[in-house]
Amino acid sequence: MFDLKKATEVLERTPVILEHLLNDLSSQWILTNEGPGTWSPYDILGHLIHGEKTDWIPRMLIILSNDGSKTFTPFDRFAQEKASEGKSINDLLTDFKTLRAANLTTLRKQNISAEDLTKTGRHPDFGEVTLAQLLATWTVHDLNHLSQISRVMASQYSSDVGPWIQYLKILRG
Repeated sequence: MFDLKKATEVLERTPVILEHLLNDLSSQWILTNEGPGTWSPYDILGHLIHGEKTDWIPRMLIILSNDGSKTFTPFDRFAQEKASEGKSINDLLTDFKTLRAANLTTLRKQNISAEDLTKTGRHPDFGEVTLAQLLATWTVHDLNHLSQISRVMASQYSSDVGPWIQYLKILRG
């Protein structure tokens, strides 16, 4: 069962984890992806930033509002391509940390109740979703992308680990 306090524990740590993992790394670690149509750690961080600006908290506020339709604006999963242009990884890390702190402050100010968690909004693809589902997805979304960043980085050494690859699930898919 969804627990907002437990979810917040993860959400507040993600910027710190990313900062420790990515800050001041060489461009090979930051810009390498898994091939055409895939994302590098730089791209993933840009995607997380776009979500902080346009997804989780704006949608939470729609659910909690008195707006009749409660329909979410579609999320552009590739907006980071243009939005991150010209920024360093350290710029993105700072932006993410700042945005996440502000969003967690906004979340806490809502004093979400058990009843609030059952309130709904309308997702453009999924239809009706609850606030609990949205906030749980925000948490798992972070964990998904932390895992993705680790996988993308590890894949750079997939041909270098030799026979140990059999023990490294991250390299075997």
